[in-house]
Amino acid sequence: MNDTIVFYLHGGSGNHGCEAILNSTCHMIEDLPKLLVTNSEKEDRFYSLGPLCDILQERKIAEHFFAHVWYYAWRAVFHDPESFMRYRFRAVLGKNRAPLYISTGGDMYCYEISKKEAIVANSTFVRAGAKTILWGCSLEPELLKEPEVVADMKRYTLITPRESITAEALQRAGVVENVKLFPDPAFALEAEKIQLPERFAAGGTIGINVSPMIVRHEKVDGITLANYRKLIDHILQTTKDSVALIPHVMWNYNDDRLTLKELYRGFEANERVLLFPDLPCQKLKYIISQCKVFIGARTHATIAAYSSCVPTLVVGYSVKARGIARDLFGTEENYVLPVQALEDPEELIQAYDWMMEREGQIRDRLEAVMPQYRERARAAGDEIRRIWVECHG
Repeated sequence: MNDTIVFYLHGGSGNHGCEAILNSTCHMIEDLPKLLVTNSEKEDRFYSLGPLCDILQERKIAEHFFAHVWYYAWRAVFHDPESFMRYRFRAVLGKNRAPLYISTGGDMYCYEISKKEAIVANSTFVRAGAKTILWGCSLEPELLKEPEVVADMKRYTLITPRESITAEALQRAGVVENVKLFPDPAFALEAEKIQLPERFAAGGTIGINVSPMIVRHEKVDGITLANYRKLIDHILQTTKDSVALIPHVMWNYNDDRLTLKELYRGFEANERVLLFPDLPCQKLKYIISQCKVFIGARTHATIAAYSSCVPTLVVGYSVKARGIARDLFGTEENYVLPVQALEDPEELIQAYDWMMEREGQIRDRLEAVMPQYRERARAAGDEIRRIWVECHG
């Protein structure tokens, strides 16, 4: 354990964005020793990560009653928040401490509970004498007004923001020396070809992804799915294209399939509407790569589209959606439809029509910038190598 790179704060490959980040990163540094300490070993072995790195299930304190009581008491008495992390990651601390830990949960700081978790984990590993990397991250600029977050950012040996809004916010907060901007690692993910259904017309199918997450961010109840239903009707009535509903996260508490099945209701008998099942990230990317255009909510579903040069409209709510679109096109306007702003059930149709009128131009733009963009994503692996050498210097 004590001479390997440890990936941590990975929630499991049921989120195929998490899987895509790890899959791509492992290929970038395939000759270096790697251990994934995961929240779900079962998921990671079931999908694509098993052959790419060693995998270890992290300890879950909530599943062990006496440990739970003991560590809560210890934390309360000694004001020691790191005690939970020492329990959780005991296998890679102490005498088994690794020299380098990489946090792969790209948006951990965007949510209050996981933000606290990320701060304490980073503090735990740094205090143990290791180097840490915050890998492929996005941070809402408002977060960097919090002194605790800024102090935590300065503890990392390296931070690789995946878009310029985050990079600029870090700079304004005085976090400069340890920051290097790279595209999300998943831009480098290789697609795996599969047999597509006969009803899937390559180049004549509109890919659609929607998630429970964006539904939770809507300001008008029901407006998100109403927009998507109107859009599917619009596509079926005004074109000969098919529609592919493609999930990208399969966690029980955040499952795209539930939202997509609800959207699919009423279209089941239409042969031009397909609902795809759960598949590993590389196979999902292949499906998306064969679409004519893509309308997606999940960041890594849209990254699969962008990196395959498929014109893409993002139905988003966060800095990562805006930042990636801005870096690719110079602006997020018309490329990202904020779900919080949806009020009219035909707004998605209007955004889709705008994209379709410029489909060729958008594809040309992606084809022009994507080779270098993907190469830049792969180059981030050299930074891990550099720090790995420093650890052994």
